[in-house]
Amino acid sequence: MSQPTSRPAGRRMQATVFRIVNVPMRAMLGLPFPTPLGGRLMLLYLTGRKTGKRYRQPVSYVRDGDELLTPGGGRWRLNLRDGEPVRIRLRGRDLTFRPYLVGDPNEVERLLGVMAAASPSVNRFVRIPRAPDGHFDRSALANAIRYGFRIVAWRPA
Repeated sequence: MSQPTSRPAGRRMQATVFRIVNVPMRAMLGLPFPTPLGGRLMLLYLTGRKTGKRYRQPVSYVRDGDELLTPGGGRWRLNLRDGEPVRIRLRGRDLTFRPYLVGDPNEVERLLGVMAAASPSVNRFVRIPRAPDGHFDRSALANAIRYGFRIVAWRPA
């Protein structure tokens, strides 16, 4: 009889820390004026796909031209639908963006590179190891994508 798989202890600890830290983050990011946190974090207003419950989810982002890029490894991503408008609070302003879920391994690798160059802290949260040549390990990247990891490209609505 097989045992159910669970996340590694480090990931479980990270999820617990985020649940605690997200409480004051929601308050800070929800303010109607820019805060220092707003340079790297935005607040998503999501509706649960099954329950219809409303959520406010702080997520990190990196600018890439007119787009915002977010690593989409959390369960909050399951409430997104490609191209459906989502209200976000960005630097104290409510805006509407359309999410596009990127799952192509080559494009995910390229966008992760863009994100890591703009914000090296991305590497702490997206734990896909790098090969000796500096690229992301292809098998680890494919495995992450198979288990639902995506890059969310946010485009203005």
